[in-house]
Amino acid sequence: MLPRRAAPHICRAPNEIDNTAAAIRFKTNRPHRDMVLITVMNRISKAVLLAAGRGTRMRELTADVPKPMIKVRGKPILLHIVEGLQAAGIKDFLLIVGYHSETIREYFGDGTCFGLRIQYATQVVQDGTGRVVDLARDFVGDSPFVLSYGDILVDPVNYKSIVDLADDVEAIVSLKQNEDVSKGGAVFVNERMAVTDIREKSQPGETTSPWYNAGVYAFRPSIFEWTAKLQPSPRGEYELTDAIRDLAQSGRKVKALELSGEWADVRDPEILAQLNRPA
Repeated sequence: MLPRRAAPHICRAPNEIDNTAAAIRFKTNRPHRDMVLITVMNRISKAVLLAAGRGTRMRELTADVPKPMIKVRGKPILLHIVEGLQAAGIKDFLLIVGYHSETIREYFGDGTCFGLRIQYATQVVQDGTGRVVDLARDFVGDSPFVLSYGDILVDPVNYKSIVDLADDVEAIVSLKQNEDVSKGGAVFVNERMAVTDIREKSQPGETTSPWYNAGVYAFRPSIFEWTAKLQPSPRGEYELTDAIRDLAQSGRKVKALELSGEWADVRDPEILAQLNRPA
């Protein structure tokens, strides 16, 4: 199911991270000598949402509002995302705004009326998803964080998996199958579902993958080491996916997470019309 309105949740203290441990027991043939592997999970409490773009493919629909504020099933896309993350325990948000930023600021305010804490940063130059992430450095501090593109809708149940970051995992990349990778990123994984490569908008004849970058991530602050080294891509933009690829190929573990349920990249009027079609 696509997102529904989130139920109210008890507020957490700012910057709180829950650490939970999952124990996996391995049986041996010796009495009292079972081995227990402890995986420490970091519960993420912060989210960064990229909502600066106009979305030129939406044509006149974004003449007066940024694309993330277009309504799907009666609510702005951005509200669906915020409510889904809130239901997963996120209380602190940074909204990165740009085009018609006043629309987003006036709608969400400081988050009080939603039971949240919301801050803003402005993307002045539209030069790609890689550089814009750097605007979150001060907000993130030393904490892990969720990052989502502001035009991506997912079944809210998926956020609960993304906010749990295992101690040995440096980042999580969400995936979907059976999507046209020429319209986004093809993600390459190994047999352990660890990311080995990401390629933006693969061209005909290029090696490709059945896994499509679904646009929701979890990162540790180490991602900033790699965004700082980015060079412009052939498209002339600084690509976040290039930084993720470099992170994965540095030997650190980048986990691939297949999303369940419905998913939508609200990239054009045709997809918007499908989503708003009466059931």
